[in-house]
Amino acid sequence: MNESQRQELSFLIDKYSETDIVSGTSLPELCVMKSETRRIKSSAVYVPSLCLIVQGRKEIMLENELYSYSPSEYLAVSVELPIVGQVTEASREKPYLGLSIAIDPVVISEMLPYAPEEGTTSRGLFVGRTDEGLADCILRLVRLLDTPEDAAFMSPLILRELYYRLLKSPHGWNLAQIAVAGSSMQRIAKVIKTLKTDFARNMRIEEMAEMANMSQSSFHHHFKEVTAMSPLQFQKRLRLTEARRIMLTESADASSTAFRVGYESASQFSREYSRMFGAPPVSDIASLRRSTAAEAVPK
Repeated sequence: MNESQRQELSFLIDKYSETDIVSGTSLPELCVMKSETRRIKSSAVYVPSLCLIVQGRKEIMLENELYSYSPSEYLAVSVELPIVGQVTEASREKPYLGLSIAIDPVVISEMLPYAPEEGTTSRGLFVGRTDEGLADCILRLVRLLDTPEDAAFMSPLILRELYYRLLKSPHGWNLAQIAVAGSSMQRIAKVIKTLKTDFARNMRIEEMAEMANMSQSSFHHHFKEVTAMSPLQFQKRLRLTEARRIMLTESADASSTAFRVGYESASQFSREYSRMFGAPPVSDIASLRRSTAAEAVPK
């Protein structure tokens, strides 16, 4: 990404974003983000998407793996993953500015002839270099916010070009595998979707492996290759991430939230929550609310 592209993207993101929230846009696939402070760590389930920073820096954690990216790089997620993220470089004078573009596996499947030869199962997340061609494609998509009358026709064309460029990149197979019928990642994604839509359900490894049409040992191996964690660790992270969201946005208490996301013991929930987020539920949520309130105070 050259400096001219970065400056124009910065202007457009600043124009269409609100401070310290993820802002949707008139393009369903596109969200923009601006932050004037180094934010506390936040947990979320990322959906298949491309995330680009045009100003500032951000770090994300997938289990024990740390990924850091800046304006010269993008982050791509090819399967739903529970991730902890943090903006690490931002100020009022030079805010963090970024965007995310949802990736449609159905369209990717139509473009598989342009994908590289099939490789082995790989991680469902990767960081790549934002070259000028990819940046130009993203810039043309974001410019459609200024000309909404063109978006219905132009947006699908630009998105296909974006997918094409990603598929032709050195990381093309990482993205393509989600759309290959019967691929290990596609079968793992099916299990992940079930886990994500039914937090309270206690699925055994045998049931997950059967759903993926794999042996238990093969399923465990491929699941960890894609997500960096075991199936049970993944389910735990999904539940705790959802529990944090419920307590923060619905003001629910820890005990009722624990049962809502599938825990039978409130004390076990509190122990595992503390291990993941560094503090018991009540203390963690109170800290999050204080930080949010502090960020909202005009400076």
